[in-house]
Amino acid sequence: MGKAGQVLTCAFFCHKADLTHDVLVTFVFQGNELLRILKIAAFAVSGYSSTEGRQCKPFNPLLGETYEADYPDKGLRFFSEKVSHHPMIVACHCEGKGWKFWADSNLKGKFWGRSIQLDPVGVLTLQFEDGETFQWSKVTTSIYNIILGKIYCDHYGTMRIKGSGNYSCKLKFKEQSIIDRNPHQVHGFVQDNRTGEKVAMLVGKWDEAMYYVLGDPTTKPKGYDPMTEAVLLWERDKYVTKTRYNLSPFAISLNELTTGLLERLPPTDSRLRPDQRHLENGEYELANAEKLRLEQLQRQARKLQERGWQPRWFQKDEDGCYCYKGGYWEAREKKNWDGIYDIFGQSGDLPSCSGEGPNLL
Repeated sequence: MGKAGQVLTCAFFCHKADLTHDVLVTFVFQGNELLRILKIAAFAVSGYSSTEGRQCKPFNPLLGETYEADYPDKGLRFFSEKVSHHPMIVACHCEGKGWKFWADSNLKGKFWGRSIQLDPVGVLTLQFEDGETFQWSKVTTSIYNIILGKIYCDHYGTMRIKGSGNYSCKLKFKEQSIIDRNPHQVHGFVQDNRTGEKVAMLVGKWDEAMYYVLGDPTTKPKGYDPMTEAVLLWERDKYVTKTRYNLSPFAISLNELTTGLLERLPPTDSRLRPDQRHLENGEYELANAEKLRLEQLQRQARKLQERGWQPRWFQKDEDGCYCYKGGYWEAREKKNWDGIYDIFGQSGDLPSCSGEGPNLL
């Protein structure tokens, strides 16, 4: 499942999960709560960096489409599933060494003539082995010049990272103006939940880097420059090679399909999408033909959802959020995908819209 403004997709979360491993795992067992939330703030911002220069419309995942990423050497594994067609919702679950991350995504769109505004709906949750939990929601994304001019996107609004321990964080994404010569700015602070005091400041850009300064700079003498004491939290990987769709090397690797992996994947994995594979191979006519065929299957999927279809690997909790209910990795280990249909229709094994039962995929 590709990444775009409409949904939080697998490639996006997998990328963030990989960053989570590098950024967070060092602090899981060290007991430094302040550094932990500072790193989480950098993690939350870093996910937006991959949107710069990537405004192409993504592949629309089919209902029940899944994606996995397994990195045993890092103790990291990720899984996602499209759990709803209308509204479009993708749910994911990721596990690392000493932490778990899960989320579901939905966007409410507004069309303003020359731009589209996308307001996120959903909560992202990160929980550590010691029980400390952090939750936040994403900020608004707008895509400009969709009719005429150079297309670009911007992220703006307030992100609040609520911690169950001693610290919480508030980040302000500044909205870009037409004459803004220093766009994409993010600034905020970490607050002590016990005293209400500001204990650290954060500053940076969502497409470049994030820094922190301990203490409250507003209490410093006039003329004080906090950047003289700033410490780097995260910096975007400045890969040199530019690709057609401005994908990073990591993003490109997400669609790799080896023989060993093919033997373990369910027929719902997005690596098996024929239109996506044809496009990657430069077979544009075949890709377009497959795209039209899958669009027809997508219309069938909508009818399936109207008849009570339920996700295979996720279920709603009491708050209405989709949570992983388990079983995927166990089925993968056994290579047992009984009852999992070929949603891409390459084997002809598709459920009919008149089929009975809540779980048809």
